[in-house]
Amino acid sequence: MEQHLSQYKIFYAVAKAGNISKAAKELFISQPAISKSISKLEENLGVSLFTRNSRGVQLTVEGQVLFSHVSNAFDTLGRGENELKRIKNFNIGQIKIGVSNTLCKYILLPYLKGFIDEYPHVKIMIDSQDTARTISMLEQQKLDIGLIAEPKTRRSLSFMPVMRIEDTFVCTKSYLDNLKIREGEDVNIFSAGTVLLLDRNNMTRTHIDAYFAEHNIEIKQVLEATTMDLLIEFAKTGLGVGCVIREFVRGELADGSLIEIPLSSPVRSRTVGFAYNPAYATKTMNNFIRFCSSK
Repeated sequence: MEQHLSQYKIFYAVAKAGNISKAAKELFISQPAISKSISKLEENLGVSLFTRNSRGVQLTVEGQVLFSHVSNAFDTLGRGENELKRIKNFNIGQIKIGVSNTLCKYILLPYLKGFIDEYPHVKIMIDSQDTARTISMLEQQKLDIGLIAEPKTRRSLSFMPVMRIEDTFVCTKSYLDNLKIREGEDVNIFSAGTVLLLDRNNMTRTHIDAYFAEHNIEIKQVLEATTMDLLIEFAKTGLGVGCVIREFVRGELADGSLIEIPLSSPVRSRTVGFAYNPAYATKTMNNFIRFCSSK
């Protein structure tokens, strides 16, 4: 745009008022200043924008063409300002969160319920995916925040811990009893039983495979599942010994539908939390972080 926005604002006001005196009062500037600005605009554009008459001014054909475009521009600006006021007054905004299905169900949803109660006009978008993908999208600024297990290297990300989780092995009592009948009381569940694990695309599986390698545990029979919920249901059905997160099966352990297999060396616990890049934090995201940190 070659001309100054202020010149178009003055042109717009004069065209709407049809009178330089009225426009001067609306804009709180002098009539000579308005006349000078219009003349400068006409000179720069190489056309006459107004004709003068006894009642004021009237747009020329060229002025009408320009006015239609300037009107659209200022209408758009006005709508933008109103939208910003609406966002400010009603705390309207949006936040895009990356999270796995498991962490979404067991950890994120309770936070979201309370946050939406406090900020009902915020638009929430969820990208359900594995942790590696969430971290990648955070680094590419395609997500506002991610709920993940704490990564070994954070790079530019900040991390706010919310929960410690522990992986454990569970099965039904009947499955373990039958396994002992077949293999003896001292049965090695990992070599004799069917072990239920998440698939290899999952960060939890990577964590468990590292545990197996560290303790020289060799698995003979593996049944893989794509989600923790499915893994828990497999274990409850009696299909094998499931590697699950203890915090997510407290109810089943309490009512006896699942029992925990004691380990000589427990699996190292992990920290789950919200990861985000503070350099690109929006007001809505800061509100979300502040809300979650207060719980």
